[in-house]
Amino acid sequence: MALFRRKPTLEGLADSLPDGPLRAFAQRPAPPPSTTADQLRLLAVDVETTGLDATTDRLLSIGFVPVDGSTIPLGGAGHHVVRSTAEVGQSATVHGITDDALAAGVELEEALTRLLEALAGRVLLAHHAVIENDFLTRAMRQVWGQSVPLTCVDTMQLQHRLLSQGFDDEPPPGSLRLWSARQQYGLPRYQAHEALTDALACAELYLAQVSELGWQTSLKKLT
Repeated sequence: MALFRRKPTLEGLADSLPDGPLRAFAQRPAPPPSTTADQLRLLAVDVETTGLDATTDRLLSIGFVPVDGSTIPLGGAGHHVVRSTAEVGQSATVHGITDDALAAGVELEEALTRLLEALAGRVLLAHHAVIENDFLTRAMRQVWGQSVPLTCVDTMQLQHRLLSQGFDDEPPPGSLRLWSARQQYGLPRYQAHEALTDALACAELYLAQVSELGWQTSLKKLT
């Protein structure tokens, strides 16, 4: 099921954007839909937030790890805590980000710029990608007044497809969660709700899934 698809005219969109991170990103569109998994370049992304509603909750941190075909080059990984003077509240019990850590973070514009630099020419990879898409889109609009469309591969959707295998029965409750899905492939459990760690966990899950789907699977079939 296609959640988000980069517009075919993204290069044309670049001409209407002012110089800056959005234009630079739009000038390097994602790989074409025919690109096979063994040649596909993605960026596994995870965000930590104060909640799940992008219209009311805040973006706290962004973690990302590149995926090149069947490898995860950790040298390209990044993690940015977003500076804020507002208290993080009860969500700290989930993600562990403290008010002091937020005060020492980077501005939202810098965090987004670093992400877009890493994501340029790649496909965004996330588990339940609607969360990342919603928060990143809203953050772009907050900083620059507009956003660019993102092409996403969603490991939760891939897991649903793999578990269903053409049957109408829904997967068991909880089986689509990141750590449950990883367990089905014998992948280790990391400490959850840290953006960089969760991005790596998503990248590893994706490689396990594609090994089952086949490395000649096209991007079109992955979205």
